[in-house]
Amino acid sequence: MNQDNNQSRRNFLKMGAVATAAFTIVPRHVLGGKGFLAPSDRLIVAGVGVGGKGDSDLRLIHESGKAEIAYLCDVDTRRAANSVKRFPKAKFYKDWREMYDKEHKNFDAVTVSTPDHNHAIQTLAAMQLRKHVYVQKPLTHDIYEARILTAAAKRYKVVTQMGNQGASNDGPRLLREWYDAGLIGDVHTIYAWTDRPVWPQGIPWSKNKAEVPKELDWDLWLGTAPSKDYVEKLVPFNWRGWWDYGTGALGDMGCHLLETPFSVLNLKYATEVEASVGSFYVDEFKRGYFPESCPPSSHVTLKFPKTDKTLGDVTVHWMDGGIQPTRPDELGADEMFGDGGNGTLFIGTKGKMMSNTYGDKARLLPLSRNENLNVAQKFARVPNQANGHYGQWVEGCIAGYGKKELSSPFEIAGPLTECLLMANLAIRAADVQKINDKGKVTFPGRYRKLLWDNDQMKVTNFDDVNQFVKRDYREGWKLGEK
Repeated sequence: MNQDNNQSRRNFLKMGAVATAAFTIVPRHVLGGKGFLAPSDRLIVAGVGVGGKGDSDLRLIHESGKAEIAYLCDVDTRRAANSVKRFPKAKFYKDWREMYDKEHKNFDAVTVSTPDHNHAIQTLAAMQLRKHVYVQKPLTHDIYEARILTAAAKRYKVVTQMGNQGASNDGPRLLREWYDAGLIGDVHTIYAWTDRPVWPQGIPWSKNKAEVPKELDWDLWLGTAPSKDYVEKLVPFNWRGWWDYGTGALGDMGCHLLETPFSVLNLKYATEVEASVGSFYVDEFKRGYFPESCPPSSHVTLKFPKTDKTLGDVTVHWMDGGIQPTRPDELGADEMFGDGGNGTLFIGTKGKMMSNTYGDKARLLPLSRNENLNVAQKFARVPNQANGHYGQWVEGCIAGYGKKELSSPFEIAGPLTECLLMANLAIRAADVQKINDKGKVTFPGRYRKLLWDNDQMKVTNFDDVNQFVKRDYREGWKLGEK
């Protein structure tokens, strides 16, 4: 909570002690009647990016009953319309920097739900003001940014949560309890898959410059990204398929599907990664080369070192674009694999288990193993599961840093995000183009295993890809490390 609120609370308590010297406890209804919340029990929130997912984030935070949505910020008034209508008393801004500068003494916490390329700069600036933060997945666009935010959360002692709400579902906790009980032995291999992207990828950038809608501040939307002309259909969703702004299918779904392996096995940072990617065909005879765009499909393999929950290294396979692993023998021919388009499969020495998106519907394989299953509950459940992810953060902010357990604080979300972005390094390596001494175009990053030095945050055997670990921001924009 901000310093002014804390001082007000101290003054209030001193005054109350004098006025009610005969009492040791003052009932809440005496102070303010039914439903009264003392200043220390209410979180004042500012939203950055309040359309689409940002709108639903704010709605669910407000429904916790202990948060007031006081400020709204969005570069596009069309996208902000629902939140503006939902929270008519909230003051509206287009530029988050102006909102932070003018209002930072008046709010306690910030939600960030903007395109990936602006997450880090908006989040770090809030943390440096000692504001608690809730940030949509993926946490950042670059590995370097994720490392900075993870450290900053600890340095500034603010309460953090990433918006992979499935981390608060019962499913991941069930999987942890089953694994800890030894039901599938030692896990050595994991598969996660998605039917995303459902937006265009593997395509050329449009050459047709379009008029910027009057409701959209295009320069603010670009933020840290390179200057480009506005094109149709990029906003509000298709930016995900372009490396300047998005992180592809991995960024969109990886935090939902790989959270369970991270929580079950205590995975942290991978040491090796390799990828194969699908190609876009310009016509039936020619494949396209569009390095600005994420590929239409990929299969990435990551190697994680032994943890306190495994006997050895763990291999994680990521598949997108509709690619799926072979159905396990224990699953019937007509039984649903994951939720159909998405899922996560754990392969252990004594059995297998799987879940849907958001870690939902955890089950052992074969499905008959789930009948009369009785494993003692070991981990506390989050009330309202995924929807409770938001209220859990609100409660954590009110309690203060380190006082309550959260499902996806940056100490967990940071390494998880780095894993996804490391996988993207291997995907992007496939598009690094060079001309050899014979004048022939080559792709030296393809069909190569990348070796990762985690301390140095660099690939040690293919330097060309390290440019994507920490990108250069557009002039005038800077990540404000302190």
